[in-house]
Amino acid sequence: MTTDRWATESRARAFQADLDAKPEALARLTAELPSDRVIPTLPLAPRRIVLLGMGSSGYAAGIAAGRLRAAGLDAVFELASAAVGTPAAPDTLVLAISATGGSIETLAAVDRHRGTSHVVAVTNTPGSALAQVCDAVISLHAGPEVSGVACRTFQHTLLTLRAIEAQLTGVRLDVAALCSRVAAATSDLLARRAAWLPEVAAALDSRDGLYALAPAERLSSALQSALMVREGPRRPGTGSETGEWSHVDVYLARTLDYRALLYAGSRWDAQAMEWLTLRGSTVVAVGGDLPGAAVTVRYVGDDDPDVAAATETLVAELVAAQWWVAAEAP
Repeated sequence: MTTDRWATESRARAFQADLDAKPEALARLTAELPSDRVIPTLPLAPRRIVLLGMGSSGYAAGIAAGRLRAAGLDAVFELASAAVGTPAAPDTLVLAISATGGSIETLAAVDRHRGTSHVVAVTNTPGSALAQVCDAVISLHAGPEVSGVACRTFQHTLLTLRAIEAQLTGVRLDVAALCSRVAAATSDLLARRAAWLPEVAAALDSRDGLYALAPAERLSSALQSALMVREGPRRPGTGSETGEWSHVDVYLARTLDYRALLYAGSRWDAQAMEWLTLRGSTVVAVGGDLPGAAVTVRYVGDDDPDVAAATETLVAELVAAQWWVAAEAP
């Protein structure tokens, strides 16, 4: 067995350990996250807010940008890799999100704003290259992810961005209480995994991959779930918004051994379920009881969209971990 930290044998077990450590990490975040001013220095009320990120950081940022717009603020998420982006301006706030703080794309995008816009790093690595070039730093307090897979940092990014949103909008939100509810929901899924995980993993097991659906307000859950099965066990995975699914992915449901992981809560759930049932697809429903689902996973607090957004991907993560460990077995 190689001692390389990126070797498959070590990473699969490390990923499981990273997931098991979620409740402990959430308790740390609850204790460390400021209740009022998450952004420590904000010279003026920003006219525009730009969120930058890649991968899991980008998934979380896209959802946060949508909520900020819904609150009436001028906010946009931009992939840090884009060649053209929002121009720098003194009244622009940039939230540069990178768990490692070393994403070269995010660092390059920040260069466009340094010295003009107010740039804040949201990172799990306060001493990183990103932190050193930003005007302020917000720590995710997720602890080291030994597997190298962004699982705890994804969850902490979602919650930290909620705290930032509350500061920017002035909306009263008890983020510490939300973190505690997410910790309870996470602990519930972990404690009962022996009862639901084998059935869910079997129902989603297909040579044609995993297809995750989630409401627009929680699209990050579908995208993150698909990423977990690609990054860990190296299986195909696709994430879709539930309503959009009927326009872009329904076409595969008849021709493939289609296994869908559907995060409930969209007003378009019934439409997606109708197509999936008609085409003989296998559906695992999470967070809600959907007629026609082969398996349903419920957990404490799953009727709260804020709790669901920061918790539900644990289902896909644990499935991915089980597949990954099995793949390395002789």
